[in-house]
Amino acid sequence: MSDLEQHLYFRQLLAGRQVATSHPVAGQMANFMYLLGDVESRKAFIVDPAWDVQSLIDAARTDGYEIAGALVTHYHPDHVGGDLFGHSIEGLARLLEHQAVPVYVNKLEAHGLKKVTGLSDSDLRKVESDETVALGKIPIRCLHTPGHTPGSQCFLIGDRLVAGDTLFVQGCGRVDLPGGDPEQMYESLTQKLAKLPSETVLYPGHHYGPTETSTIGAELDNNAYLKIESLEDWRRLMGG
Repeated sequence: MSDLEQHLYFRQLLAGRQVATSHPVAGQMANFMYLLGDVESRKAFIVDPAWDVQSLIDAARTDGYEIAGALVTHYHPDHVGGDLFGHSIEGLARLLEHQAVPVYVNKLEAHGLKKVTGLSDSDLRKVESDETVALGKIPIRCLHTPGHTPGSQCFLIGDRLVAGDTLFVQGCGRVDLPGGDPEQMYESLTQKLAKLPSETVLYPGHHYGPTETSTIGAELDNNAYLKIESLEDWRRLMGG
């Protein structure tokens, strides 16, 4: 076990199964949320707090951790709270009612996040691509991976990749929603994520695949979206 792994607390939680079990659409959306913590300080971040914020806080507290911040992969309501097809989804605003913690978001996603959640600039910590956020002894590298939204980002913690809606197990995020960009998604997948070490463990933003996790190596072997060899072929597939 690496030194980082010895200091890392990490949990994957599935909406509709482990949290938000009574929400009418949480199970259909199948969002994953994550708790990342530092064993020494007993502080933790929530990645994409939504659906059932109190249960996320309680899960961390049960494990002996205090929430010290939130990490945002992108601004869609099923990841940060807001209105989704007429359903009210709780998220960041509810978290900040409990505790005023910083919210780390890519600088290109900040405007959309504020519009969806009602947060203000003072709530946000706008990060650059490849910036590292420290949580005690845990370095969290923020990878800007536009395509699903302009400021989508993934979080790399050692050999773990929390990928939001950029890369799924045997799939990838949509590019036909407002702010989506097929060419940027192709670049993010082929020039950034596909170049990570093959043993990097993939933790997606939704449970859309056959397993809850994968590896970059397995995705290169099995994910059709990572097998497309040219931007022209990608555009034909994705409608760009």
